[in-house]
Amino acid sequence: MHKFLTSIKKEYLLLLRDPGGLIILFLMPVVLVITITIIQDATFKSVSGNTIEILLVDKDKGKLSDEIQKSFNEIEFLTPISKFDNLPLTEEKAKHLIASGTYQLAVVIPEGLSSGLEKQIDKNIGKILEEFEGTVSDTLYTTRLKEESPKKVTLYFDPITQEAFRSSVIFAVDKLIANIETKSIYKGFEKELGESESLTSFNRDNFVKYEQINPSLDGESILPNSVQHNIPAWTLFAIFFMILPLSLNVVHEKGQGTFVRLQTTPINYLTIIAGKATLFLLVSVIQFTLILVLGIFVFPVLGLPVLEIGDKLGLLYVVAFSAGLAAVGLGILLGTIFNSHEQAAPFGAVLVVLLAAIGGVWVPVFAMPDTMQIIAKISPMNWGLEAFYDIFLRKGDITTILPEIGLLIGFFISTIVIAILYYEKKKAV
Repeated sequence: MHKFLTSIKKEYLLLLRDPGGLIILFLMPVVLVITITIIQDATFKSVSGNTIEILLVDKDKGKLSDEIQKSFNEIEFLTPISKFDNLPLTEEKAKHLIASGTYQLAVVIPEGLSSGLEKQIDKNIGKILEEFEGTVSDTLYTTRLKEESPKKVTLYFDPITQEAFRSSVIFAVDKLIANIETKSIYKGFEKELGESESLTSFNRDNFVKYEQINPSLDGESILPNSVQHNIPAWTLFAIFFMILPLSLNVVHEKGQGTFVRLQTTPINYLTIIAGKATLFLLVSVIQFTLILVLGIFVFPVLGLPVLEIGDKLGLLYVVAFSAGLAAVGLGILLGTIFNSHEQAAPFGAVLVVLLAAIGGVWVPVFAMPDTMQIIAKISPMNWGLEAFYDIFLRKGDITTILPEIGLLIGFFISTIVIAILYYEKKKAV
């Protein structure tokens, strides 16, 4: 026990004398979580203080285009702009502004949209009424099939806009125009039928409505926010980034000859790495505690949502502890294998970024291609992230996270065993 405690004390003193390592372990996670959460917070709000300016080019100048402009004005987070430098926008000018990156989106309403839609609706209504009265002939039916040419509402996107944003805008514009078309059809029937009481009394509200429910394993419906999503992901990134100073610590001792001196003492390699593992495991728990305090007390001051923990604090620490074990094991393994800072530093940094990328820290796993979704299952960051989400968002219990916890602990044991075997084999050579 004395040897073990002495090993921990040695690691503690080495860490205190490494200001760069302390910055990586404690300051970097704080800056990272605050920065990423502030940037992504707006994307989790249905209505935010930030508005998106869109260019609106009206070449129609009719009733339908007026309805479209009115509908855009009613969307709180969109600000349609129809003039630039006090002059009406043209399609060429809007196209140039989008291509230059000044604006992200331009909507061009085509010429003749209102009149074309009105004629099309009148033809369709006339056809329906004639068929209803039984007065339509084959010749008339053929004539009716000659319809108006479809009109295209053109959307110009800044090349940097993501596909998800493009799809959501196209869906919103399509839904908006479909609603306006439906209203126009009602009005067309009213005009043909003389605004009969039967039509004017129709309930024109949407019959099918949508209700968003986020069920959890404990039966509670929750609404996730940017904090609940970002803190688990970037806490894991910070914990696993610990492998960089840990592996460099091991490499540094080998380079200084500390390991050679230790071999002359009655102490085995397991005791040496146990001291390192214990100290850095404590560091991971402190990191997690620091970020929890940040989410509960500092985020509300910055105008961000408060981190909701509920009664799952103990389970959260179980996940953080298990993730810390996996990171410690990987760091010790890399430090054991590599012999120089030039080898360990770049490999460790790239490995952490790679594990984060395939583990779902940056892009959700469900949004990845099928092959990448399978590969993501081998990343210990993905195991930790799923366990955190099970607690933070799905409100699961200990049985819910047991598979991920088992994988993280198994990963730690495997890496430590490999490190010891590699060390013993190399010592014997």
